[in-house]
Amino acid sequence: MKLKKLCSSLAVLGLSCSLIFQTPVLAAEETAAAETTSAISTNSISGWPQGPEITSTAAIVMEDTTSTTLYAKNMDQILYPGATVKVMTTLLALENAQLTDSITMTATGVSGVTDGGANISAQVDEVFTVEQCLYAIMLASANDIALQVAEQLGGSVDGFVQMMNARAAELGCSNTVFTNPTGMPDENQHTTAHDMALIMKAAIDNESFRTIAGTASYTIPATNVSGGERVLTNNFSLLNNTNASYYQYCIGGREGYTEASGSTLVCGAEKDGVSLIAVVLQGASGTTAAEAVSLLNYGFDNFQMLSLGDTDFNMISGGNVFVPAGTTADALTTQDGEVQDEQYTRQFFYNGTLVGTALMAATAPEEDSTLMQTSAQNVEAAQNYTAAHSNIPYFAIGGAALVLFLLILLRIIKIAKS
Repeated sequence: MKLKKLCSSLAVLGLSCSLIFQTPVLAAEETAAAETTSAISTNSISGWPQGPEITSTAAIVMEDTTSTTLYAKNMDQILYPGATVKVMTTLLALENAQLTDSITMTATGVSGVTDGGANISAQVDEVFTVEQCLYAIMLASANDIALQVAEQLGGSVDGFVQMMNARAAELGCSNTVFTNPTGMPDENQHTTAHDMALIMKAAIDNESFRTIAGTASYTIPATNVSGGERVLTNNFSLLNNTNASYYQYCIGGREGYTEASGSTLVCGAEKDGVSLIAVVLQGASGTTAAEAVSLLNYGFDNFQMLSLGDTDFNMISGGNVFVPAGTTADALTTQDGEVQDEQYTRQFFYNGTLVGTALMAATAPEEDSTLMQTSAQNVEAAQNYTAAHSNIPYFAIGGAALVLFLLILLRIIKIAKS
């Protein structure tokens, strides 16, 4: 009878619990479903800091070393890049020329003086160094110089464009097509916020790019043609301390505006050893700089770098994850790749979102082997010590323990019977 009552009580308790907890689960599911319809896809990640609303069509914030996407709004939507193209132009020049190489202006480059875009009024047969050219491109957004660099390094502008597209593919850009090195309007030239972030990541990982893009002003001395020096001032909003959108942590970037692309911007910023990349595409004129600052602050204020490799001897490289502030290692899950050449990659996830990777050794490193050998030697020494001494004391101690155990057992039996 008592058993039946107990079973009935348990059944009632289970049913009550299912009714009590049913409503919150459904509510959570409805909330998640509503969030997935938002253009800011990262806001639907469980436990993820909610990103700010912006008016621009697409945007992304990415951490440099882990490639963690902190904020994403329509990041894979195909849009026009505008002058952000010049980041790729500059990166490609740095990778394929020496800063001391000479660039001689031809009609191709000089055509950029009259195409309606920014320029430094270069003249036919005027000679610059590659270094001077790249400062002109990144600080003054000079179309004439970008065209001339393209012609010289690619053999022709079209040849350089092919190099741009090949490099974009190498960086993992799957929705980008370049048709010119300047960003001037072309209906066939397009990219995405995500692809531009991948290009900017490669750029800021290049120390020369950082130096050039982050310079406030630069002077090109008189050339073989010009009668005087050219003083270039960086016109990028986030680096101009007279601009309302000046950002002290900015390390460089490029922005532009055409009727086709709207306002576009790509930049990098560094604070407390962490580098972030922000891309904002198809915004209203004068809005993208302020929105980029808002997104960068969101990234720096709500996330932290967490190192997981301090005690893992099998970790060869990587092992850092960029996660919401306050996150600990036990909140992460891992996924290991296939072993190749005694190595494999390990990916770290926060609620299904990739936040870092590491390269792992499939076999124990040399230090572990040494440690294991030392441990084995210690065990052998202990065994030798035991063999050299009498076993009688151990038998006496064991016998006493057995007697004590039996006495306790008898006492328990007696109490149970009573």
